Amino acid sequence: MSEVERIEQLEREIRELKGLDRQRGIETFSYSQISLKDLKKVTFLKKIFDNRPFDEWFSFSKEINEDDRLFLEILLSKYGQLLKSYKEETLKANFIIPIINRVNFFSLEMETSPFYEEIITYESEKFIFTGATDFIVSKGLEYSEKPYFFIQEFKKGIKGSDPEPQLLAELISAIELNNDISMRGAYIVGAIWNFVILEKLGKDKYQYFVSENFDSSKIGDLKGIYRNLLFVKDEIIERVKRESNNE
Repeated sequence: MSEVERIEQLEREIRELKGLDRQRGIETFSYSQISLKDLKKVTFLKKIFDNRPFDEWFSFSKEINEDDRLFLEILLSKYGQLLKSYKEETLKANFIIPIINRVNFFSLEMETSPFYEEIITYESEKFIFTGATDFIVSKGLEYSEKPYFFIQEFKKGIKGSDPEPQLLAELISAIELNNDISMRGAYIVGAIWNFVILEKLGKDKYQYFVSENFDSSKIGDLKGIYRNLLFVKDEIIERVKRESNNE
């Protein structure tokens, strides 16, 4: 099945869900279209303006080795001046995916893998969130079994579509599907990365934190982004180990 056919099939399934769910009084929202207004209509969701929850994450002391530092500098020298003008797929292919591949979230031993355009659906008593996610790191090698981290959008800019609520809907879905209390993610608009932490407070109640901007066109910020992703990788490895020991 081609990418276009797969997207068309997903859209048909969402339309069918919406038709069935209207009869049950349940609303269906697609990640790619959801807004903050939509989220707040079906959940309690509060943004907290506090950078302290990022202290552990952003103070990750692991040094970037010389090969990785050189890789980031070369990547930036090639594409840095173009990041703000690139369209979504060009930004993704030329700049974002090479960084993700360099971090290397894949582990045959841990059975964790990165996935693009993976379909995730969460259904509650009041609403359904569904759609294709831009990027996730998840338990599973052939398909996503348990998502751990999301990156949303790879957009050039916000034009009628905001990556923040889209990411939040994905994080809510993952928290509920995993029976977790918190989830990390990031969204990208052109050169700018923002990292996000979502926490569950109760049934359909959440709070979230958004980091300061990381400008990937600047080498200092790009190294910070890379370290933040390395932290996520190490955290996932430790989590999978704990889960394996508890089985």
